[in-house]
Amino acid sequence: MRPRAVLASGLALLLLVGGCGDGTATGRRDADPGPVASAPLPAEPSPAVTPRPTRGVDPRRPVRPLPPRLPAGLYRSTGVRTVALTFDDGPDPVWTPKVLDRLRAARVTATFCVVGTQVRRHPDLVRRIVREGHQLCNHSWHHDLDLARRPAVEIRRDLVRTNAAIRAAVPGAKVPFYRQPGGRWTREVVTVARQLGMRSLHWNVDPRDWGKPTAVTIAKRVRAAARPGSVVLLHDGGGNRAATLAACPHLITDLKRRYGVARLR
Repeated sequence: MRPRAVLASGLALLLLVGGCGDGTATGRRDADPGPVASAPLPAEPSPAVTPRPTRGVDPRRPVRPLPPRLPAGLYRSTGVRTVALTFDDGPDPVWTPKVLDRLRAARVTATFCVVGTQVRRHPDLVRRIVREGHQLCNHSWHHDLDLARRPAVEIRRDLVRTNAAIRAAVPGAKVPFYRQPGGRWTREVVTVARQLGMRSLHWNVDPRDWGKPTAVTIAKRVRAAARPGSVVLLHDGGGNRAATLAACPHLITDLKRRYGVARLR
């Protein structure tokens, strides 16, 4: 075969196979009914919070490649009929209070996956989250998308630092969950979180509100993907969350009617 023909064949094969340069799978669904251990690793096209290197870490140092599949041991279902709402990347001084107002009006509770740097800036919002009966989840110190690829000692330092900030805001606060930035899990992250007494919280409904769709689109995506026991990924921080806020009354009403809504336990 001539060289030009070989090149054309190779390009055609690449188009058929697809995938990303870091080995992660593409074409993620909003709801993945398959087993956790065989689920493709998700990849957000842009982080909700701009990642910065951990203090004392050389960002130029090579990091481990991500696995092509999600590891076992992730918490992706409530285990009962009720659905759980989770909000990432706060607390945000503009959007978190408004989300809390919506939840209070709807008489439902949720789980807030908080970023350590935001907790340090807005401890009063963490106190309000707890005071109004919502659940807390560690979402790393500053949403470093490469955190899972770093040594276990650095992963542990990041998670411990975030828990310390949470408990500085709310002494004795329970933090039963950890959520990895971008859903970029590795076995090492799951292990470290477990050692610190936290379950690794993923999701199985992602309306991709981080991509700034309309409120109508967010609500429709949640409705289409939700099933009994679903864990819904939403955002209250990391940018303008007006569409998510506007979608909340509609999607909450629908989920309450079909399955019920309760915070994770």
